[in-house]
Amino acid sequence: MGYRFTDLISACRNDWRAYIEHDFVRQLGQATLGDGAFRHYLEQDYLFLIHFARAYALAAYKSRTLADLRQAYDGLRTILDVELDLHLGYCREWGISEDDLARLPEARATLAYTRYVLDAGSRGDLLDLHVALAPCLIGYGEIANWLEAQPFTCHDGNPYADWIAMYAGDDFQQAMQAEIAWLDERLATLDAARFAQLVTIFRDATRLEIDFWQMGLDQSF
Repeated sequence: MGYRFTDLISACRNDWRAYIEHDFVRQLGQATLGDGAFRHYLEQDYLFLIHFARAYALAAYKSRTLADLRQAYDGLRTILDVELDLHLGYCREWGISEDDLARLPEARATLAYTRYVLDAGSRGDLLDLHVALAPCLIGYGEIANWLEAQPFTCHDGNPYADWIAMYAGDDFQQAMQAEIAWLDERLATLDAARFAQLVTIFRDATRLEIDFWQMGLDQSF
């Protein structure tokens, strides 16, 4: 039959819109998000990135071709050598030290999403793992693009403008498009039953991302 990544979004449209257009995202674009909410999100996102790196290590283990192995290695290296360093620097700007981050407890929303991704990858194959990760890697790029297109988004004087710019920037957008291309190539070969399995994973992961935004907004553990 042949599917594309956009078909996953179409199958979960309401959840996807609730994730992309969450109140946390809207307030971030409007520069009305409370400092405490963003700080809590930043702290938990650091913990998420640690598990994100573990997921790419799992992707390497699950890889059956040299191309997929290299992709997993590149993803792991990017998180460890680039994203985590950038995140630590961003946290320092918000008065959060590396020692502070090392002592953080994981919020339930962080636990739920990260362990779901690792479990989906452990139980399934490489495609299951990539679909579980897609709401993060692809979703953040789409969120930045959505914010850039909204008339309410404030850039001047917005303390969160750098966050939007990072995910709207060429490097992240190229990574997002590369991931979509990788998924499209594999989804095109699937039958309806296999696609339905992936829809379940994608929907669950998207709902857990919604919970992650809500955790930031509520500053909950």
